[in-house]
Formats: sequence, structure tokens, C-alpha cells
Amino acid sequence: RIHLIPGFIDSEQADWMFEQLLQDIPWGQRTHVRQEVSFEEPRLTSWYGELPYTYSRITMQPNPNWHPLLSMLKERIEEFTGHTFNSLLCNLYRSEKDSVDWHSDNEPSLGEKPVIASLSLGATRTFEMRKKPSPEEDGDYTYVERIRIPLDHGTLLVMEGATQEDWQHRVPKEYHSRDERINLTFRIIYPEPDGVRK
Repeated sequence: RIHLIPGFIDSEQADWMFEQLLQDIPWGQRTHVRQEVSFEEPRLTSWYGELPYTYSRITMQPNPNWHPLLSMLKERIEEFTGHTFNSLLCNLYRSEKDSVDWHSDNEPSLGEKPVIASLSLGATRTFEMRKKPSPEEDGDYTYVERIRIPLDHGTLLVMEGATQEDWQHRVPKEYHSRDERINLTFRIIYPEPDGVRK
């Protein structure tokens, strides 16, 4: 289940929020290692939450010092969705060359059927989704269903139900020049004692 709410933040408010977060968030570039080759993530990120978050074998350390604007946005989204969030992964796409590859947000720490509320500020970028192939298709994505959603300034996208179980998503690189975009993904993280899901 996905819900798209264009204009969740009106453009005037979204303008100053974007500028403030661009300036105030401690953005950093993480390094991935795949098959013993290290490469820098093609975007900048920052993490907020009481617990660490591990994805793609990178661990973001706990950061309980929420920026007041992020706390306010969290409360506004919680009120609107009826869900409570305890953490936030911020992404900064600096230009059309920044991206995130196909993945599902299905790490054990997110629990079963995670709810993820994603707020976009800044330049419009295309959010693509593709359905995971059935077991008979043996991992072949050639003919799977695909969806493309342009995410505009101030748009909220909420993913819930079996979205992460059944679908992958990405923000691809683009051929035309794109200005900066901030994407705030609010989520619920559960503690993993000794790496075992409770």
C-alpha cells in the first residue's frame, strides 16, 4: 500500500524548510564495500534516532539530538498518518548524478511490514518501484510491473503493508540537470539484541 500526498507541505513553507535543513543537517558521505571494492555512496546522508541503523553493511550511529524542525515535521506526519516514528534517515541528492539503487527497506531492525513516511523537498526526482518476481521467475525482473512517481517539493509518500516485502524502489540518476533534493524518511527501528530480531 502506498499513499501519495502532493502538497503535504505548501511550497512557501517547503522553501524555507529546504534551505534550513540543507544548511543545518550534518550531511556526510558513507563508503560502501562490495566484493572487496569500496565506493562512495552517490548521495549524502544523516541519521536521527536513539538506536543505530544498519543497511548495506553500513551502520549509522545513534543520534538522539533531533533538529527542532525535524521534530516538528515528525509530529505533523505522525498526526496525519496515525503512525509513530522513532528515527529518520535523511538523504541529500546534490544533482542529477546522485541516486539510490534498487532495494527494499526490509532490514530486520525495521520489523514486519514496516511503515515508512518519505517527505521530499527541493527538486522533483522520479521514484521508481518494481514488483519482486515470483519464485518461478528465478530473480528475473524483465517483465515485472513497474511504477514511476515524480516526487515534487513538499510531497509526502507513505509506504505500508507488504510494500517492502513485495516491491523494490530506487531514485535513478537522470540525464537532465537537477537541483538539490532532500528526502526525509521517517521509520520505526526496533532494538536487535545480539543481532536477533525480537
